Amino acid sequence: MFIKIPSVANSGLESIEVDVEMNVMKRKLPTFEIVGLPAKAVSESKERVRAAIINSKMEFPSRKIVVNLAPADIPKEGSCYDLPIAVGVLSSVMDLKIPEKSLFFGELSLDGSLRHTKGSLLLALFAKEKGFCNVFLPSESANEAAVVEGVNIYPVSGLKELVGHLAGKIQIKPAEYKKNEEEVSFDFDMKDILGQEAAKRALEIAASGGHNVFMVGGPGSGKTMLARALPGILPPLSEKESLEVTKIYSVSGSIPPGGSLIEKRPFRSPHHTISSVGLIGGGVHPKPGEVTLAHRGVLFLDEFNEFQRSVLEALRQPLEDGYVAISRSKDRVVYPSEHMLIASANPCPCGYLKHKEKNCICTEREVEKYRKKVSGPILDRVDMHVEVPDVETDKLSLSSKSSNKGESSVDIRKRVEEARKIQKERFKDERILTNAEMRNKDIERYAFLGKEAEEFLIQAASKMNFSARAYFKLIKLARTIADMEKEKDIGTSHIAEALQYRIQDVG
Repeated sequence: MFIKIPSVANSGLESIEVDVEMNVMKRKLPTFEIVGLPAKAVSESKERVRAAIINSKMEFPSRKIVVNLAPADIPKEGSCYDLPIAVGVLSSVMDLKIPEKSLFFGELSLDGSLRHTKGSLLLALFAKEKGFCNVFLPSESANEAAVVEGVNIYPVSGLKELVGHLAGKIQIKPAEYKKNEEEVSFDFDMKDILGQEAAKRALEIAASGGHNVFMVGGPGSGKTMLARALPGILPPLSEKESLEVTKIYSVSGSIPPGGSLIEKRPFRSPHHTISSVGLIGGGVHPKPGEVTLAHRGVLFLDEFNEFQRSVLEALRQPLEDGYVAISRSKDRVVYPSEHMLIASANPCPCGYLKHKEKNCICTEREVEKYRKKVSGPILDRVDMHVEVPDVETDKLSLSSKSSNKGESSVDIRKRVEEARKIQKERFKDERILTNAEMRNKDIERYAFLGKEAEEFLIQAASKMNFSARAYFKLIKLARTIADMEKEKDIGTSHIAEALQYRIQDVG
């Protein structure tokens, strides 16, 4: 008997149809084999399927069963094939009516229940794109997939329930998408950060245009708090951005059971001991790294100079291109990485170089060695270089805190949203969202410089020996400052302010 049950394989953010083909032979010794380049987790499916069927009080056929995962030349991994294999096995001994244009996807527990399985959103998107009408998957993963309209998402709690539905004895109702009603909140607010008005201004500009920032300051000056308050001034994710982020978290298995669309911009802050694979992504079957998990959000690298040099050098291509291409002998995947990089560091190993009151104990050689941990090409890719000075003691007193409080994140976010609206309208016919994503051809079209502003920029670039990359990043930064002031053209004042953030003496 030949049976075919459709399913899906996920490779990066791409989905491929996989036919779970099954041949059940009566007059042979009872065996159960899976072929078609299965990984270890897939090969173990036969034990989970056998136990799930028996513990669900159903008959497991005592026959020779051969399962082929076609196409056979594509590696298969994960536990998502448990459900289609089980349905195929049961179809050989029971009268089950498999609906046309249906996909089956999910991991089985030994008791026959279905467990939350990663990649459900990608499955639903693939089903809609390829014209599948029905998707059967674990109930804990149903809400994640139900966001996709035009496809019937059937939440299955267990194997016995699914068999009852396919046999026509019970009916499973398609899931309805339940939006997360919890209000998006933030742990840090700009008003709670005392002083640092210049740094706050820099972060507002960065948030408005999606620019990268490198902050340098002594211990306790507020660099970490500033970075952690940044998500609070960023505009909410649009529907398109939310879907992009959710796809990444779905394939990485980071969406909890019952979860749905991600509505809060990601904030990733890996420790400085992270490896290149952890930061960029990779593995035998390439997984997304921190640069991808921070897509459309913030990647905060605290103690920037303490990261391994090889790890930081791996950031070059993602910062320049906005995506990561990971190639292996058997696979190649591309992950997006359009994020804001916020890096912070001390001015020297002890942290007190040029401090007003404390003496630096570092030698010139130690300071030079510390700074050389971050290469010039990496610093050249960072749009803004910001010095974060120590906060004056009189501003820290309890009596002066209330009077020294600045604007709240809510007030700043309103201005950021206004600047982003201008960019949204500007790039409505392009594939980019912010000024920082502009390529050189886009700069010529959307970042017009007045004659005086252009002459001023050329003189400054020549005097400071800016690279071509730094030159164009200055224009992007000035375009954002002009947007914040609702100016159509870039003026000399916008170039002048942008120049303040390209002086790398703070690094």
